[in-house]
Amino acid sequence: MVHDGNAGFVVPRGATGYFRPKDNPLPRTDLRAFRAALHAAARSAQGQVEEFEEQAYPRTFHTATVVGRAGESIVLCHAHHPWIAFAGARRDWYGDEFLAPPSWARAFTDSGFVVLSSEQLGTPLSDVDTSVLGPTEWRQVRLYDITTLGGVLFNSWD
Repeated sequence: MVHDGNAGFVVPRGATGYFRPKDNPLPRTDLRAFRAALHAAARSAQGQVEEFEEQAYPRTFHTATVVGRAGESIVLCHAHHPWIAFAGARRDWYGDEFLAPPSWARAFTDSGFVVLSSEQLGTPLSDVDTSVLGPTEWRQVRLYDITTLGGVLFNSWD
């Protein structure tokens, strides 16, 4: 199921990729589980995984390309939380350039991931609970002029 609801979305610790050394390390999304779900999704799309790029600092997400009968899809997987998003092009960060999940995105939810809708990712920050964000994260939000939930989750701040 695609997570469409904006109400009640709480940005958890680690969503921006920042952490303080005195805090525990950030959670990590299971990369093997993502790869398995990615290949299952590609089979559902009657296609294949063409490219895969593991998250590297400072990016907060893994990126993959699935080429199927309906064309090419860019799949984003958050490195710290099991969130999946779709985009039209590969980038180092995103603001509101998200696409609606294709029908074969169900393969991710079947594997325990949460597929975020383009509407949810485009939600203004004023409409989500960002109380966990610290001063450093808010500086980055202002510096990069981030205004959406998706921009906070899928970033490349340093």
